[in-house]
Amino acid sequence: MLEFTWKVFSETGNIDTYLLYKELEQQSLPKKEEQENELAEIDFPMM
Repeated sequence: MLEFTWKVFSETGNIDTYLLYKELEQQSLPKKEEQENELAEIDFPMM
């Protein structure tokens, strides 16, 4: 969804589309951090 929103913004220059992109980006950040934490736990399991 982020890629599509960015593509629409880059083609139209619509500010509302950019703001939507930034909102979606912020919502996806915690998920990325959670995934990184999960991968770190797999690489270095706690005993």
